[in-house]
Amino acid sequence: MQIRKCAAEAIGTFWLTFGGCGSAVIAAGFPEVGIGLLGVAFAFGLTVVTMAYAIGHISGCHLNPAVTVGLAAGGRFPTRDIGPYVAAQLIGAVLAAALLYAIASGAPGFDLAKGFAANGYGEHSPGRYGLLACLLAEGVLTMMFLFIIMGATHGKAPVGFAPLAIGLGLTLIHLVGIPITNLSVNPARSTGPALFVGGWAIAQLWLFWLAPLVGGMIGGVLYRWLSEEPAAQVTGITPRAPAE
Repeated sequence: MQIRKCAAEAIGTFWLTFGGCGSAVIAAGFPEVGIGLLGVAFAFGLTVVTMAYAIGHISGCHLNPAVTVGLAAGGRFPTRDIGPYVAAQLIGAVLAAALLYAIASGAPGFDLAKGFAANGYGEHSPGRYGLLACLLAEGVLTMMFLFIIMGATHGKAPVGFAPLAIGLGLTLIHLVGIPITNLSVNPARSTGPALFVGGWAIAQLWLFWLAPLVGGMIGGVLYRWLSEEPAAQVTGITPRAPAE
């Protein structure tokens, strides 16, 4: 079952990275009918909604090392499983970036120097935001994302609506954060494109691991303090053994 959960996380993170970053690279600025910032924000949210319904019952649908670590900090995920989940998420994100590169590079005028949806600060921030502003934005937005996830998946939350709340939460976060850093709140999503851009994207990748991981842990701990009642772990449903 552990292998199936990790496979689900890899597939889900592949979909998030390909769908979200693909919308930014291929569709955002398409002449006359480009989807723009709003469309990219919704694309990221839709990837989470669709995968939450598809694999939430298998792995819990984290798709993000910061979510996995944040849920563990909030007492909703076993710490022994952090490593396998994060490894699977990274594999999915890198494979998605590779496929996106293979497709996007087939267009005339393709140029990695345009960013390839990589995250950055300073001169590589879409709005030229400085290091501190980007650090704060990534940390706080990830914190609130974990807060939403913890609440939406709580046992007393409305049943069946968690994917919508989480997906819309990610959409809102992107609406705020894309101009600042291209928005990460997800170290795996950041790593995939950065490996292909290289140079500055690799040099700045540390921020998009540090801020989301710290923000995720704070969000998980904060919600755990706010709602002390025990709640189920976000790990998917393990089938019960057949009765003898």
